[in-house]
Amino acid sequence: MKFEILTIFPDFFRGPLDYGIVRRAREAGLVRIGVHDLRSFTKDKHRTVDDRPFGGGEGMVLKPEPIFECVESLGVAVREQRVSGEAKETVILLSPQGQTFDQAMATELAALERIVLICGRYEGVDERVAEHLGDREVSVGNFVLSGGELGAALIVDAVTRLVPGALGNDASSKQESFTEAVAKLNPELPNSTCGSGGLLDYPHYTRPAEYRGMAVPEEVVSGNHEQIRRWRRQKALAKTLHNRPDLLERVELSAEDRKLLAQMARERK
Repeated sequence: MKFEILTIFPDFFRGPLDYGIVRRAREAGLVRIGVHDLRSFTKDKHRTVDDRPFGGGEGMVLKPEPIFECVESLGVAVREQRVSGEAKETVILLSPQGQTFDQAMATELAALERIVLICGRYEGVDERVAEHLGDREVSVGNFVLSGGELGAALIVDAVTRLVPGALGNDASSKQESFTEAVAKLNPELPNSTCGSGGLLDYPHYTRPAEYRGMAVPEEVVSGNHEQIRRWRRQKALAKTLHNRPDLLERVELSAEDRKLLAQMARERK
């Protein structure tokens, strides 16, 4: 997997991508990350990357020339091949106007061989970049950042975790919040430790079994796998209902799940 990051602040990435799983994946040769300074693709002595927008308005907008020339220098396949899937690579523009990045998109991107991330700045990017160069616009949330660098780092981290071998145990990435259909994808996983199935993750506990008067729930230490499974599912449902009820509309719920949710709703009244 190769990540290509286009930015006017290349030094930003000296920290976020040098630790943890991303660092280990880089050292193991599982991922490569190229950071490209857009100012290197300017032609004037001031290395200008932005300009005022036509029609007036506040702020500055990134110019198209440095971005197009930087992407072209990477030798990416033509857009038609990328969009069709013929070429296993993509060009993404980080933008508040984009499709929201989520675990499903991370899984989709992890199947590619190269991801080009264009970091927007200022008041945005010349629209011709989105219309004629990028394959899609992506946002990391319903808020506005100063630029796409933080979003690019988030995407690199989320996708790297899904690259085979990046985690010590590949099953770990299939047992986390937002991960769909774990049991179907991994039937060898015991039911008591199966993933969230699209819900938020269930609570986790470790030793000591009691700390400052706070005891680990009896169900977790019972040794009864069916009891543990039911408890975990119940807690995952409860946490999702409380923190992210919107997710309940997207997952497949069993009759048992619906019964538990109905009971929780009555108790909340």
